[in-house]
Amino acid sequence: MSWFETVPMQWTLLGGASGVGALLYAAHHAVQRGELERDQKGRAQLADLESMGEAVPVSLHPEIDSSRCIGSGACVRACPEHDVLQVVGGVARLVNPLACIGHGACAAACGVEAIRLVFGTATRGVELPRIDENFETTSPGVFIVGELAGMGLIRNAVRQGGQAGAHVAKSCRKPKGDALDAVVVGAGPAGISAGLALHQAGKRFVLLDREVFGGTILHYPRAKVVMAGDLDLPGYGRVKKGRMSKEELIALWQDIREKTQLPVKTGALVTALAREADGMWRVESSTGSVRAAHVILALGRRGSPRKLEIPGEELAKVSYRVIEPEEHAGRHVMVVGGGNSAVETALILADYGGCASVSISYRRERFARARAENLTRIDAAIESGRIRGLLGSELLSIEPERVILRDRNGREQSEVNDTLVVQAGGTDPGALLASFGIELSTKFADV
Repeated sequence: MSWFETVPMQWTLLGGASGVGALLYAAHHAVQRGELERDQKGRAQLADLESMGEAVPVSLHPEIDSSRCIGSGACVRACPEHDVLQVVGGVARLVNPLACIGHGACAAACGVEAIRLVFGTATRGVELPRIDENFETTSPGVFIVGELAGMGLIRNAVRQGGQAGAHVAKSCRKPKGDALDAVVVGAGPAGISAGLALHQAGKRFVLLDREVFGGTILHYPRAKVVMAGDLDLPGYGRVKKGRMSKEELIALWQDIREKTQLPVKTGALVTALAREADGMWRVESSTGSVRAAHVILALGRRGSPRKLEIPGEELAKVSYRVIEPEEHAGRHVMVVGGGNSAVETALILADYGGCASVSISYRRERFARARAENLTRIDAAIESGRIRGLLGSELLSIEPERVILRDRNGREQSEVNDTLVVQAGGTDPGALLASFGIELSTKFADV
């Protein structure tokens, strides 16, 4: 083959190499653009967060040592909530702390040990009960497990409940007179697990819940993924499930209740806890009182719904949750709030499709307290017109057929309304615990 005959091949090889180079160059710049966009998004989230004042999660959350962080983004990718952490300026930052549920996957993914899980921040603390390694408080015989103890994950709550129940079953504190071995307050994941441990040990106990068996999971959107990982349930066995939806978890709770016949009393709002002369605990609730040698508090942190404290809030059209969207068929419904509960409620109503209209009013210009998946869905629903987003608005008064609010420009406006769903958070449960005589401690960036 002559030199002239090899020239086309050489040019082909050079052309191929230059083509690969061009592709690599384009890919490199695409990565750079993506990183720049994420950085800009993170900066915007931090700016919005700073305008809110210091936002403190109520559960475990990551604290990042910027001197150790190398900005690899492994923690961002590991976070199951997807939008809690962002790499900003080459360092991981906590940009949406109120969406953090204390999963801990970020700390496990960090290869340089730049993340530790803490309660509170250096300047703002979180009030949590003082508990020992068995979740017993400073009041002998009273235990606190689950979300109220600072653990937001279902599997952690299940683990704590089972451990506390097993400890109570072996306790040397014995019931006297008409007292039970234990009263479990709260029939969510932690309470159910505690009840299973007591049931397995043959103890006399009762589960009390102000709502229904299963806890707040019943208020979540349909088909919502609520947990990942296995559950070890005392006396029931290990539930191996990679991901579990709301419906699957509800089915699990129902199966547990049918197979074990746990003693449950629903509609029982606990109002007082007092120690009697013989050392037993008396639990007062809206359905009566019961005595026990032990009390396991497996409550959430929602407390009582926070009120808006505006004229007309006493009207029957005002509610604080949506159980089934069908009950609002043909009605103009407005949701008030900007957190996960409010956003999810608005989406449930919009997905149902039977309401005359669905709107959401929030005092801020953007939803800063919702998880990434919810933010994406609510933004899309507002853009498509399925939900009317009244951002930057403030509700002023409630009337039988309308509501009055102030818009982002300071103007008052009237909105047709048949149902108002207020989801502005709940009262701090610290006051309730203090009334029970349980000692609290304030955690400032403490493990």
